[in-house]
Amino acid sequence: MTAPATAVRNSRPQAQVEVCSVRLGKTMYGVPIGHILEIVGSARPQPVPLAPEYVGGLVHYRGDVLTTVSLRQLLGLPPCEKAQDILVLESEGGCFGLLVDSVGEVLTVSPADYEPNPSILERRHRALLGGAYKLKDNLLVMLDTERLDPMRLAQETVER
Repeated sequence: MTAPATAVRNSRPQAQVEVCSVRLGKTMYGVPIGHILEIVGSARPQPVPLAPEYVGGLVHYRGDVLTTVSLRQLLGLPPCEKAQDILVLESEGGCFGLLVDSVGEVLTVSPADYEPNPSILERRHRALLGGAYKLKDNLLVMLDTERLDPMRLAQETVER
C-alpha cells in the first residue's frame, strides 16, 4: 500500500460511540449503552452487614437479588442521602447494579473528542475510569464497567 493510501485510511473518521450519561454530584460520567440492561429509578438498596464498603446494598430485581455497587464510595465521595438511580449492567460475571445520583440522556460522542486518563490520576481511580470525552460545555468521564463488577472488585481487594 502506498503512503498516500495509508494516510487516507488513517484519516477516516471512526465510528461514533453512544453512551448513557449519569451524574454524581456535579460530575458527569458515561457508560457505554451496550452494557446497560435497564435503568431503575429511585431505588433504596438494603444494606448488607459486613460487606465491603463499595457494596451499595441489595435490591429485588425481576425475581432475583441484585448486588449494587456504590460509585460514590468507589470514588471517595460522601454518601447520598436521597434515593439513587440504578443502572443494571451486564458483565462476564453476571448482572449487577451501579448506584448513581441521576441518569441523564444518551449522548453520541466522537472518538476525535476522546482524551485518555491523565497520568497524575491515582492508580485506584485510573483503574475505574476510561478517559473522557470533551463536550461543548463539559467533560464526560467514561467508566470502565468491567472493572466495576462487584466480583472483580472483590478479587482486586483480596489481591492487594
